[in-house]
Amino acid sequence: MTDGRPYKRVLLKLSGESFARHGERGISMDEVVHVSRQMVQAASRGVELAIVIGGGNILRGASFLAGNTGVQEATAHTMGMLATVINGLALQDAIESLGGQTRLMTAIRMDGVAEPYIRRRARRHLEKGRIVILAAGTGSPFVTTDTAAAQRALELGVDILMKATRVDGVFSDDPERNPHAMLYRDLSYQQVRDQNLRVMDVTAISQCMEHAMPILVFNYRKEGNIERAVAGEKIGTLIGGRREESRA
Repeated sequence: MTDGRPYKRVLLKLSGESFARHGERGISMDEVVHVSRQMVQAASRGVELAIVIGGGNILRGASFLAGNTGVQEATAHTMGMLATVINGLALQDAIESLGGQTRLMTAIRMDGVAEPYIRRRARRHLEKGRIVILAAGTGSPFVTTDTAAAQRALELGVDILMKATRVDGVFSDDPERNPHAMLYRDLSYQQVRDQNLRVMDVTAISQCMEHAMPILVFNYRKEGNIERAVAGEKIGTLIGGRREESRA
């Protein structure tokens, strides 16, 4: 199904939950270092790596609204975007402690801690071998970090958008509740939409579908899986084309 050629440029979407132990909130540096080590190994292969991060381990805008009627929805979403910057700072230090080179870029300007996201500058950092961490979503409320990942993937001209999860790919049902759930190896965008599979939000899937951006969903918790993914090995679920066509 795949010829094993590595991807040249990849965007990796990391949820905020990947920064915490399973079922917990906040930041566990053990978890951050675990995923950072895989990123450094992947970048050492020569892959240009950009990362979009979530902030749900600290604050998720929609959930925060539930018990806080005094906060406007747009404000809650902005708070969630700032949570991704906190994660970005932790990830940056973890990667650099392992010898990787990084740049943290934010869609909301905060020049004291990060560079502003500028598409051409981000592409240049990637060309120089730096791992580019993209925080604060798109900078606008009412936009998920999934959609931000799709947007940045298209802007940066990556070969593939990879979504790191705690399970082995996309299943017919929740594999943590249903042990008989079936793992899909290949899916079309339309199958994801028709079956309402919880991969990414509808806007992100639509953007990738419109621009033929392939998506790989895989388990980052398995040691070495990020390196395997960027190397083009057959893991997880590929959406939007057969594996041998994903670099065509």
